[in-house]
Amino acid sequence: MKVTRFSGNPIVTPGDVPASRPDFEVVCTFNAGATVFRKQTLLMVRVAERPRQEEGWVSFPVLNAETREIEVHRIAKNDPGLDTSDPRVFRYKGEGYLSSISSLRLARSSDGFHFTVDLQPAIRPQEPYEAFGTEDARITRIGRTYYINYSAISSFGVTTGLITTTDFAAYERHGIIFCPDNRDVVFFPEKVNGKYACYHRPAPKHLGTPDIWFANSPDMIHWGEHRHVIGARADAWDSGRVGGGAPPFKTDRGWLSIYHGATPDDWYCLGAMLANLDQPHRIIARTPHPILKPETDYELKGFYGHVVFTCGATLAGDTIRVYYGAADTVMAVAELSLNELLETLK
Repeated sequence: MKVTRFSGNPIVTPGDVPASRPDFEVVCTFNAGATVFRKQTLLMVRVAERPRQEEGWVSFPVLNAETREIEVHRIAKNDPGLDTSDPRVFRYKGEGYLSSISSLRLARSSDGFHFTVDLQPAIRPQEPYEAFGTEDARITRIGRTYYINYSAISSFGVTTGLITTTDFAAYERHGIIFCPDNRDVVFFPEKVNGKYACYHRPAPKHLGTPDIWFANSPDMIHWGEHRHVIGARADAWDSGRVGGGAPPFKTDRGWLSIYHGATPDDWYCLGAMLANLDQPHRIIARTPHPILKPETDYELKGFYGHVVFTCGATLAGDTIRVYYGAADTVMAVAELSLNELLETLK
């Protein structure tokens, strides 16, 4: 199956996005939800910012939920209680923090390849459960409403929040819909058997592994009837963990989903699965090999290398455009044929 990366990749980089305040710097622009609105392709890009670093200090941002202001905290680099071995997170005296804070910012394009990024976030951390950031949005249109789910990060863990809009100008918050640790939620674009439906990815602390589950809901707020869908496969490209990627596409053969998988040493690739139209927890087929894996320089090297990770894709005729974060640093796009992908899922 042929997958064609856009020759102009990456399509959004940290250098394309101004910081939201003068004492901050943008370090990553990645993992964007995608949709089409009024003949434009919209990306809701995760923009990770941090305070400008000073010699000898580690500075990090945390939301003060009472004032709704982002505060900057500093720790001396030589403090024996500080562990900065992972560039994404660090630990200090037993507590975990993120090295940056993420908001969600719109990028707009008339051709799906060349984007202009808004100067300020569309969705920014506001609530206690978002103290470390709002991340990895997925956008699903149902009727005239666009449902935006995202990961809300705080010391309480990783939760899933819900926001709706009809115009991408005004947003209504609906709070937390999945408790920690749960992320990678993708909504189906229509009701299944009279109920809203989603895939989600709980991360068990005691038994089990991070697998994809199915749930349904009468109102998009209260979710139940959870069923296991797929898990990691031994000795495969998704042997470490799996999670939802782009919201599913409805085809005459079933629900087509592009999902991510990782190896135990955190190489992230993309694959696909096909599910029964009436029972989406029942999988018909699953790609034996990745449809997209880290190969280019911008996918192999970055803030966290060897990563391709999607939160959104668009479909026009036979062409799927997969928008994906590369190396946890930039946004990129690749095209593939819907029919060719379905052929691999026989």
